[in-house]
Amino acid sequence: MENKNRNLYKLDELSDYKIASNYSDIRGWKIVDADNRTIGKIDNLWVNKDMQRVVYLDVNVDKALIEDGRNEVHDAIANDNGKEFIYKDGDSHIIIPIGSVSINKDTKIVMANSIGYHTFRNTSRFNSQNNFDRNYERSVMKSYYPENDSSHNDDSDDDSFYKRREFDNH
Repeated sequence: MENKNRNLYKLDELSDYKIASNYSDIRGWKIVDADNRTIGKIDNLWVNKDMQRVVYLDVNVDKALIEDGRNEVHDAIANDNGKEFIYKDGDSHIIIPIGSVSINKDTKIVMANSIGYHTFRNTSRFNSQNNFDRNYERSVMKSYYPENDSSHNDDSDDDSFYKRREFDNH
């Protein structure tokens, strides 16, 4: 994202933001898929500053998941330009909408409710040194929820895009 249009920030970048007292700080916690297979560890939380809420988990993908997909070409579309996506070195993070997970405070494990290992393996990743744009968000949502593909809807503004149940953090 360009800075002038940027609404998403890593929680670590926002010194005046903190986790509300009734929520757990899940950074560093393990995340598993719907079948309890390890996806990775939560590295950060992406906050929509205008809406003042967390919308994504930033997951540092487990090495085994990366190795399973090493040098593979996937169906994920990069920038809607029709080219297939090929992972590059450093592309080790994925985003997961906050409403797509359940948090177990006792075990300190986050579970992706309905997203399987194969889907995570085939979802395009990004380099944590870079920010991502709305096209990346759309491709991830299409990967996780192909039945709800809204790429044809007008979801260019944040209110429309984040109004989906996948971003409802209960």
